[in-house]
Amino acid sequence: MAVGGIATFAAFVIFNLLVHGLYLTDDPWLHGHPVTAFVIANFVGMMISYRLSRYWTFKHRPPQHADGGRTAYFVINTVTMLIPMACLWISRNVLGLDDAVSDNLAGVVIGQLLGQVARFHLFREYVFQKPQQAHLSDFMHWQEGLADPGDSEGATDPSTSGRAQPGGPGAGAG
Repeated sequence: MAVGGIATFAAFVIFNLLVHGLYLTDDPWLHGHPVTAFVIANFVGMMISYRLSRYWTFKHRPPQHADGGRTAYFVINTVTMLIPMACLWISRNVLGLDDAVSDNLAGVVIGQLLGQVARFHLFREYVFQKPQQAHLSDFMHWQEGLADPGDSEGATDPSTSGRAQPGGPGAGAG
């Protein structure tokens, strides 16, 4: 959850700078477009979150996909970004609240918290998967049909499919 917190803080600062000026300007660039500002801010947060998740939170889980899980990661982030966007839209357009506190409570606190919980579970399941444990017996197809591994009566030499020499390969050479 620390990674989500860092990424959310970065998105929070960018969102408030774009929509409310963050005490730096009286004429913020996207004051009338909070959902657009939210998407921009959270795209930056998404990039921060991926890097920290890959190299910190899930560093013990090697990539299971050719692209390191980036595609699934960004698809999941984009889909779950709808949760806080909906909260922000409802706050602005249904409830008529457009102050900084209302925007941050709706989008950053409530919406992001719900989205973060959904993303964590989806990432763990689809992006940063636990490696599947491989069993050596799954790859030992040449021993199929052997009743007793110590019994060389039915054993064949895997290189020629002929009868195996007692004592192993090269035992009869001399």
